[in-house]
Amino acid sequence: MDTSGNKILIVVPTYNERENIGPLIEGIFSSLNDPHILFIDDGSPDGTGSLVEEMAGKDPRLHIIHRHEKMGLGTAYIRGFSFFLDRGYDLCFEMDADLSHDPKDLPRFLGVIKEFDLVIGSRYIQGGETQNWGVIRKAVSRGGNAYARAILGIPFTDITSGFRCFRRRALQAIELVMVRSKGYAFHIEMAYRIWKKGFRIGELPIVFNDRLVGKSKMSWRIFFEAVWEVWRLKFTI
Repeated sequence: MDTSGNKILIVVPTYNERENIGPLIEGIFSSLNDPHILFIDDGSPDGTGSLVEEMAGKDPRLHIIHRHEKMGLGTAYIRGFSFFLDRGYDLCFEMDADLSHDPKDLPRFLGVIKEFDLVIGSRYIQGGETQNWGVIRKAVSRGGNAYARAILGIPFTDITSGFRCFRRRALQAIELVMVRSKGYAFHIEMAYRIWKKGFRIGELPIVFNDRLVGKSKMSWRIFFEAVWEVWRLKFTI
């Protein structure tokens, strides 16, 4: 399980992503040398969890954690990070299951993580972009990032991005049981906690491609959760 001397785990939460799983796994294995992939499935009605279970039975690099209901993006990643720490991996990626994060970018993260403890795939630095988004969605995303940066004072362009690579020492330093955010605010909270601990954070330009298959999990409830969570983070961390 060696990629430039590092044992790599890629954590992927899933809910109704059956049609994307095969292409995602193929893309990851084509991009990196022998990583492991952990899927955390929240009881997908479309059989995503069963499909991954079947594939994992044939390939020891694949792992699956089944949960019986939708419990939130944040709790899925916390479960994945605990698995990562318990199993002795060195680098942990988080990425979406819907192919909006291009597996071909994974080697670029490995080049950058050498100098940092967390690398965030940014849509909003030079070379980054979003594709197939409407004007409102772009405005909400950019506005949300600007809002969080202004309140928290964190100097990074895309702290809501879910395409990331963590060094083991960064995740070890975070009290995972204290991380409360469940929706997309989870990404803000993790970046803020790691930054407050004094770890080095870098950004890498990525092109975010809107999903071609399935439905987005984003909602106004998740958006407003992030609005309030930013203030909680400011006064509790």
